[in-house]
Amino acid sequence: MKESIRVQRFVAILSVVLFLSKIGAFFLTHSVTVLTDAMESIVNVAAGFLGLFSISLAAKPRDTNHPYGHGKAEFLSSAVEGTLITIAGIVIIYEAVEHLIAPHELQQLNVGLMIIVVSGAVNYLAGKYARNRGERHNSMVLVSAGNHLMTDAYSTVAIVVGLVALLLTHNKFLWLDSVVAMIFSVIIIRTGYKVIRRSISGIMDEMDVNLMKKVVAVLEEHRQRHWIDLHNLRVIDYGSILHVDAHMTLPWYYQVVQADEEIHKVEGLIKDHFSTQEIEVFIHIDGCLPFQCKLCQIMECTERKEAFKGLLKWDEQNVWMDARHGKTVA
Repeated sequence: MKESIRVQRFVAILSVVLFLSKIGAFFLTHSVTVLTDAMESIVNVAAGFLGLFSISLAAKPRDTNHPYGHGKAEFLSSAVEGTLITIAGIVIIYEAVEHLIAPHELQQLNVGLMIIVVSGAVNYLAGKYARNRGERHNSMVLVSAGNHLMTDAYSTVAIVVGLVALLLTHNKFLWLDSVVAMIFSVIIIRTGYKVIRRSISGIMDEMDVNLMKKVVAVLEEHRQRHWIDLHNLRVIDYGSILHVDAHMTLPWYYQVVQADEEIHKVEGLIKDHFSTQEIEVFIHIDGCLPFQCKLCQIMECTERKEAFKGLLKWDEQNVWMDARHGKTVA
C-alpha cells in the first residue's frame, strides 16, 4: 500500500506540471484542440489528488465502524474521476462548436506542437507505469489513473496530427481544429462512462465474473473428495482487499479439529493463488445431509444412504446460490 501511495503522489504532482504546460500551449496557439488536451489535464489534476486521498484512506486498518476496512474509498474516488472526465468532454464539445461557428486564426503552432508532443510522451510513460503498479497491487485508483493518462496520450496523437495539418496548410482549414476536438471529446466522455460504470459496480458489490471464475477454478482443481459441496460463494473486491466467503459441506461426523483443517486448506489455496493481494477468507461448514450422498466420493462411508451417482462440477453458475446441491442431481 505504501508503494501505491508513492506512485499516486507522483501521478498527482506530474498532472499539475503537465496541466500548466498545456495551458501555456493553449495561450500560445489559441487552439481549441489544445484546449481539449488542457481540459482533460484539469481532470487529471483533480483525480490525481483525490486518488491520493482515497488510497491513503483505504490504507487505514479496519475499525469498529468499518469492519471490512476502507477499501471502497477507491471506488468513490474513481466515480468522481469518471464524472469529472465526462464533464470535461461536454465542456470541450461546447468550446469546439463555438469555435466552429466563429473560427479565429491560430498562432505559434510550432511551439504549441512541441509542448503537446512532449507532454503526450510523458503521459504515456507515466500512465503505463501507474497501470502496471495498480494491477500488481490491485489498486483501482492506480489502474484508473494509468488508463486515463494513457488515453490522454493516445488522444494527443490525433491532436498532433490535426495541428500538423493546420501548420502545413497555414491555417487554411480552421474547421479541422474543432472537428478533431469534438471527435476526441466523444472518446473522453466514453472513457468517463466506463470509469463510472466500473466504480458503481464495485460500490454495489457486483460480481466480477472473471474473478469468481478464478477462485472457483482453483478450488475445483485442488478439490478433495471429502469436500462434498460448495455453495453460497461470495467474492467481493474491497479495493486492495479481496473478501471471500462460502459454505462448504463436509461429512456430518467430522470433529471440529478436522473441519478446521479443511478450512485452512481452502484458505491456503486461495491465498497462494492470489498472493499479490491482501485476502480475507471466511468458510462456513455445513454437515452433509442424506440427499447429498449421491455426490459424495467417500465410498467407504458407513453412514451412506444412497450410492454415488456423479460428481457435480463447480462453476460460477452454481456455487453462488444459497442452497445445498444434491436434490436435483440424477
